[in-house]
Amino acid sequence: MTAKTILIIGGTSDISLALARRYAALGQHLILTARDVSKLDADMADARVRGAASARAVAFDLLQTEQYGAFIDSLGVLPDTIVCMAGIMSDQPAAQRDGALAEAMMVTNYVGPVLLLGAFANRMEQRGSGCIVGVSSVAGDRGRYSNYIYGSSKAGFTAFLAGLRARMARANVHVMTVKPGFINTRMVAHMTPPPLITAQPDDVAAAIIRGVDARSNVIYVLKRWRWIMMIVTHIPECIAKKLGW
Repeated sequence: MTAKTILIIGGTSDISLALARRYAALGQHLILTARDVSKLDADMADARVRGAASARAVAFDLLQTEQYGAFIDSLGVLPDTIVCMAGIMSDQPAAQRDGALAEAMMVTNYVGPVLLLGAFANRMEQRGSGCIVGVSSVAGDRGRYSNYIYGSSKAGFTAFLAGLRARMARANVHVMTVKPGFINTRMVAHMTPPPLITAQPDDVAAAIIRGVDARSNVIYVLKRWRWIMMIVTHIPECIAKKLGW
């Protein structure tokens, strides 16, 4: 079987590295992005040892939106699968006070991924094949008192992926939305999420590969999150306003 090229945007995250390890074991070509590629040197060497057909890190800053075209051209290949892991979650009260902090979340979680994946989608559409995976969040399923700035950026990303999925289906390009829920990563190191609804980075990686192979549209890494969010989204506003979550 011919090795495919997998591009992972936001390559230094715990989930990205877990996914890279799994794709390496499948013998795929790997490209991971990072602002500082030296942080990925050991991981790329590890990927090659695990069986990757090739593994390289490329410098990329999601906040530099004017450089997206040049970045895509510099890859030298249009990936078969693109996984966008980019995302930050800043403190909600701090983001309420600091517009720059809120803006960084919006650009990293929504504006950047939308513009970048849109540019890749145009090229995949012309080719007539490909797969785009966007890692969103259950936080985007409903706005909440405790994280509505982060949640709104993910809600926008989820909506974008849904629309892109409908468009790209006509071009044989698969678009999948991933909603991880709580994941035991550095991003939530300051939190104590309930173990019953908390997954590990490798769980997300495995779910992504299964979803891509099955051409799933939307996946929740832990299936119980689908039912949890179904309940959450149906709580009346008059009650939600009093909950303080």
